[in-house]
Parts: sequence; structure tokens; C-alpha cells
Amino acid sequence: MTSVTIAGGGIGGLVAAMCLHDAGHEVDVFESVVEPSELGVGINVLPHSVRVLDDLGLLPALDAAGVRTEALAFLSRDGIRIWEEPRGLAAGTPWPQFSIHRGKLQMLLWQAALDRLGPERCHTGMRLTSFKQNDSQHNGDIDDTVTATFQDRRSGVDIEVASDVLVGADGIHSAVRQQLHPDQGLPHPSGLVLWRGAVRARAFLGGRTMFMAGDDGQKAVVYPISDPDDDGMALINWVAERPMDVDMTTVSWNREVDPAWVADSFTEWDYGWLDVGALIASSDAAYEFPMVDRHPVDRWSFGRVTLLGDAAHPMRPNGSNGSSQAILDGEALAAALTGTGDIPAALTAYESARLEPTAKLTLANRQAGPERVMQWVAERCAGACIDEHTCVDSAVLEREANAYKQLAGFDLATLQAMAEPG
Repeated sequence: MTSVTIAGGGIGGLVAAMCLHDAGHEVDVFESVVEPSELGVGINVLPHSVRVLDDLGLLPALDAAGVRTEALAFLSRDGIRIWEEPRGLAAGTPWPQFSIHRGKLQMLLWQAALDRLGPERCHTGMRLTSFKQNDSQHNGDIDDTVTATFQDRRSGVDIEVASDVLVGADGIHSAVRQQLHPDQGLPHPSGLVLWRGAVRARAFLGGRTMFMAGDDGQKAVVYPISDPDDDGMALINWVAERPMDVDMTTVSWNREVDPAWVADSFTEWDYGWLDVGALIASSDAAYEFPMVDRHPVDRWSFGRVTLLGDAAHPMRPNGSNGSSQAILDGEALAAALTGTGDIPAALTAYESARLEPTAKLTLANRQAGPERVMQWVAERCAGACIDEHTCVDSAVLEREANAYKQLAGFDLATLQAMAEPG
């Protein structure tokens, strides 16, 4: 049995903890938040990662908390369709795709981890500050451990925790990654800023459709994160995006802004079935997020320490892949550590399985991922497209969509192969 300390109780850290626990390892999760709660707005969980959550027995909880997404549409600013495709079960995949409130997903994973690991192994208010690896011999006994130092945010007292493995799942500002890569610098800005919110509004396009509209100069992403109620109302998540320079030395993360200010840029985006500007303006709050990532690194694993999720591969949200890739990391880490006593080799094997695919995805997202088809239309359309854009050949659009799915690992052939017995 391997003892594992996970720094970070977010989506990736909690899934890794449950996968490791189910594989027979002894796991402790240390989360810096004192009281976990339902914070944030919407998030998408793609079918290949839903497979992992299904294996953990969480599909009923996902159904109770989120929406099974059935379609994804790309639109120009005026609402004319560029490309639309089925998603999840509607596309024939063995697992659904979910759109869900991030806070609800976080809390259902937290509760599932409490039930599996026991509350005594899920620690809150613990912020990792440093770690050291031990490889010493005393009286013939070898002490091969890693000791993590956490600060108890309630008392300010430092606590040392020794284990066989330390997993840095502590996000884009990871203290573990900073110690492993001290020269990494600040997060890499994209030149874009997102404003996000969620508001109850009338469901649109059947209540299970996600759409992206606009181009590189301005964009909106809108999707439901609850099923419609008896009155046809659902909780609708929206994201607004515009170019804006950000000073990474002074940036304020998750700053609250006036939704009316955001809505002013979308006053003409009324598609009949949804008025984007009115939707944004009706929100109680909007939150500002500079769109950033980090440059891929050439190593995650050093001895008995490794990285996972946003600590390993923080990426832009294009393609809705960040949380899904973190979930896949957890499964891969458990598989690598199980059945071997050579921990450094196991962590290297985990890195070999996950580093290159996520690095490619990070770089692809810098090119806007599958969303770049909207810019193609903005550049090529002469204004003659009425009900549907034909200025870009549909075969080109389909090839682009499938190429991204293959890169991210959720194309239909890959998913069907995953579902085959053995």
C-alpha cells in the first residue's frame, strides 16, 4: 500500500484521491479552503472524463446536479449558424457530456471523497507552503518519503505530513509546481478577458444545447446548467469574451463587475430565441477572469513528487477541456502507481502517459481550439449567408471539429474502443 498526500481538493485532486483509494492506496487530501462551498459558474465535463466518474459510481449524482448536453453550435455574431453537431449520447458516444455548475460538481466530488476516504482523511484549511524529499539510511533502514509542510489557515501553525508520494493538485498558482520549476514566471496572458455569470432564464433550443457565437474580436458562450422547470426556466451560464491587455503583476482574479457594463457590448445580439445582451444584463453578478495559461514544462515528476490538473497543464478554456483533462490525470496516476513498488518509475510512467497529450492540447487552445472556425467565417463571409454560413465548406468544418476531438481524446472511435470489454 502506497501512502499519497494530495495538495489540493479541487476536481482533479478529488478524482485522483478516489481513484487511488479504490486501487488500494492510502490517501489524504489537503485543501486550502477552510469551508468548501458551491462557488463559481458553469463547467463542461466531456464524455471521456464522464467515463471515469461513471466508474466511480457518480453518474446518478451528475444527472441530479447537471444537464446532459445534446448539441454544440457555432454561430456568427448575428446568430447565423456556422456549424452544429450532436454531443454526448446524441452523438452515439457511450457516455454523456454534462454541463453543470462548477460549485455543484465540486461539492458532489467532495461528498463522494468524504464517503470513500472518511472525513479524517479530507483536511480543509491546509495550504501547502513547501516540501522536501528524503532519501536517507538509518541503522540499515531506508527512509524514502516526501514531507509536505502545510500551514493551518485557522491557527497559522505549520504541520508536516510524510508520505510515499506528494501530488501537487493545487491549481494554476501551484506551490508544488513553483518549487519544482522556480523560474517559470507568471501565468501567460492571452490578451483576452472573460466575464462570466449565471442567471435563471427561459430555456432555449430544447434546453440541452450549448452555443458559441462571435469571433476573435468578441465572443459569447451560453449553455444551460440545469434542466428546465415546469415554467420552462433554467439556470443559464454565460461567458463573454473580448480582447484586453492585462498586467499580470497586478491582475485581480475573479473580480466582480456590473453585468450591465458587460451587456452593453452585446445589445445587438438578439437571435429571437435568445437575447444575449438581455440575458447578461439580467444577471445578479458578473465575474472577470483574465484568460491565461502556462507554458508547458518538460517534467512533472521529480522523485516522489508529481503534478496533476491545472498545476501540471493549466490551459485556456477553449474546447471545454481543463477539468476533463484533470479527471483523466487522476485515473492515469492511480493506474501507474498500482502494482509497483518503484514509485519514481511509476510517476515517470504517469508523466509519460499524460504530459505530451496535455501539452499539445494547451498549445492547440492558444489557437482557439475548435472555436477558430468562427474567425474563419468572420474573415471570409461577404454577407451573402442568410440561414446558414456556406462561406466555409462544411467538410472543412467537420474535419476541424473531429481533429480537435481526436487531439483531446473524445472522438467517437476512441470512446467506443474504451467501452469495449477488456
